[in-house]
Amino acid sequence: MQSLAAIPFFKDASDLDLKGFERRCVWKRVEEGQILVDFEDQSSDVYFLAAGDVRIQIRTAGGKEVILADMRAGEYFGELAAIDGIARSANVSALTRAEICIISAGVFREMIAASRILSDKLLRLLAARVRDLNVRLLEHTVLDIRHRLYAELLRLSAPRPNAAPARVISPPPVHHVLAARVGCRREQITRELGAMKTENLMERTRGALVLLDPDTLRQRIAQAMREAG
Repeated sequence: MQSLAAIPFFKDASDLDLKGFERRCVWKRVEEGQILVDFEDQSSDVYFLAAGDVRIQIRTAGGKEVILADMRAGEYFGELAAIDGIARSANVSALTRAEICIISAGVFREMIAASRILSDKLLRLLAARVRDLNVRLLEHTVLDIRHRLYAELLRLSAPRPNAAPARVISPPPVHHVLAARVGCRREQITRELGAMKTENLMERTRGALVLLDPDTLRQRIAQAMREAG
């Protein structure tokens, strides 16, 4: 059996005896493409990613997909249903093979109530997600597709080793995935990425998309925000 102490959320919970909860958790391995949680499921378990990646997305009645987030090992999801008992608001599927620790809502709430350290971590996570959603809402309200794409690429990127200030996205996101993140059609993403390449703002290398001038992208986003009033 795996250890809860190996999961980042529980790692520093010195005010809680994790051993007492080990047998009440379920460890599971899932395959790429497997659905872990579906929209409007009545389940309320919390899922902790010990290994692998998952994608959280919603679909409109017409079948359009909107990607909310990708999560990697060390992150967790499902806490909202555990807190309020309302049906799932999104679909979660495995992007890779993954190993997860599943904790029932009752056990999760018991752990949070017993540990000030864990309750503080949960509150900070919820606050961070609200702030992130506020930023994304503002972007979708006032920015056009081009500047929303700039913002999303910056979020997805990480510093390129030994090549500051360039940033890199690896593996490079496919166009229909970017479209689902930004809220547009794939063809629009293709056109905007082509324009970025022409302006020497972006290049593709083997296994990566490189943002060559992230400062210019940030400046353009800020300018667009100002012009929006």
